[in-house]
Amino acid sequence: MPKTIIRDFMERTRWTGSRATDLGDTDQTKGLPQPPLELGYDGTKRVIELPSPKDVKVDAIDLRDAIEKRVSVRSYAEEPISLEELSWLLWCTQGVKQVTSMPSTLRTVPSGGARHPFETYLLVNRVEGLSPGLYRFLAIEHKLVELSLDEDLADEIAEACWGQPFIKKNAATFIWTFVPYRSIWRYGGRGGRAIMEAGHICQNLYLSAEAVRCGVCAIGAFSDERMNTILGIDTEEQFVIYMATVGRKK
Repeated sequence: MPKTIIRDFMERTRWTGSRATDLGDTDQTKGLPQPPLELGYDGTKRVIELPSPKDVKVDAIDLRDAIEKRVSVRSYAEEPISLEELSWLLWCTQGVKQVTSMPSTLRTVPSGGARHPFETYLLVNRVEGLSPGLYRFLAIEHKLVELSLDEDLADEIAEACWGQPFIKKNAATFIWTFVPYRSIWRYGGRGGRAIMEAGHICQNLYLSAEAVRCGVCAIGAFSDERMNTILGIDTEEQFVIYMATVGRKK
């Protein structure tokens, strides 16, 4: 097998302990404080309460049907989705079920060591009760923080995704950033492989969207530099890793 960036990544993140329970020389074993369970935010920004997921009514759908119907949808109706439906989708993809004494969060998706090294940003186009703009999901509080209502955001994000037009015509685009140190703190270099967990999140979005008559399309084709710049994030701390559009099916 020729030397490739993938092969290099696998070698650099190879397990160095003698057994699965041996974490080796990591920041956790050194006694360093663990990183926050969630990134902070500007307290001057508007925070929006989301409906409780327990109160959101969704269609009863058989799991087999949801899996068999799972396809990528790139064409959406102009009908908006409700704030309740958005709340449901956010809970299904990063919802916090419990904060443990460690502390750690137990969520609706699996994560090695319950580290959950992701943040969810949203480009909102058509969601009842929300102005179009950029938001971030505060998973522990189950709220949204409003980041920007710039009218050019949808155009900028579509251009950063190499001109894919459906990004401007859907209800909302989920943008997931990877915060590597949450996993690296516990697992050292091996924690870099937690990047694969983005797949758990996106698949939950596909399946849960079926219960609210929506379609999803995962997006991996985007300019990393431009997306990180649009979100205004520190790439030493986090970076965009995956995206997905959501909208009402035609």
